[in-house]
Amino acid sequence: MTNNNLRQRAWDAAAAVVDPEIPVLTIADLGVLRDVAVTPDGVEVAITPTYTGCPAMNMITLEIELALDRAGIRPARVKTILSPAWTTDWMTEDGRRKLREYGIAPPPAAASRRALFGADSAACPHCGSADTEKLSEFGSTACKALWRCRACREPFDQFKCH
Repeated sequence: MTNNNLRQRAWDAAAAVVDPEIPVLTIADLGVLRDVAVTPDGVEVAITPTYTGCPAMNMITLEIELALDRAGIRPARVKTILSPAWTTDWMTEDGRRKLREYGIAPPPAAASRRALFGADSAACPHCGSADTEKLSEFGSTACKALWRCRACREPFDQFKCH
């Protein structure tokens, strides 16, 4: 098997690992999966946490190792890369769509109003209204904030912009 084929098999196995906190997203959707390399010592998978100290990273590392093992890819190792720091710009459009369908407002795009003026906004993932308010900087996990829609009155999380 060529290195390119092995790399692609390893990428596909790792990319299918889901985020333990938001199980509708894969680590590829989130942009946490940064690289897969074939080295003389085996396969090396590079991941970047959504924020330093993210408690999900240990589980993600274990799930990557298991996914590679199930795919018959050995030896393999997972390394964490902190620089450059993860940014929500690394999320895929498919990942943003999945968040919305799951009831979580995706982070604004890099060219959003927040990026230009520092203004927080979140469209309601339930009804689409822009008439929303932030209730708390902290949502169900540290990477999300709690919002409420004034139109449909439903609370929702928004993935924080990094």
